[in-house]
Amino acid sequence: MSREYPDNPLIGVGAVIIQDNRVLLVRRGQPPLLGEWSLPGGVLECGETLREATVREAREETGLVVETGEMLGVYERVIRADHGRVRYHYVLIDFLCRTATGDLQAASDAADVRWFTREELPALKLSADTLEVIHKGLQAAVNQ
Repeated sequence: MSREYPDNPLIGVGAVIIQDNRVLLVRRGQPPLLGEWSLPGGVLECGETLREATVREAREETGLVVETGEMLGVYERVIRADHGRVRYHYVLIDFLCRTATGDLQAASDAADVRWFTREELPALKLSADTLEVIHKGLQAAVNQ
């Protein structure tokens, strides 16, 4: 199934990786969101559980092996082309994660990877739902 101009929405997962009151973000090296900061994540593969996909995507994009915790939210991302046709449509399921092992490095389709504090987030111009789930993750990590 094509990711661009799909016939059906695609299921995606996101890893809200929290460590030392910081969140790990990747700068996208491929469309959609080329050049923008976002949560590590990607599309669910057939036969893969949501949590398995989250672990795989986090490892592929950041070099880190993570353990998934609670589900933080379900979001939808619909991006339309200029003529109104749906260019991308994702249903995104985000999980709180903590690092287990690995060496941090941008990999796969990530151009860069970096830890951000809560105070640094506004300058990144993240979408409202991404900011919401990051704040949920930061709060949940404090409560653990």
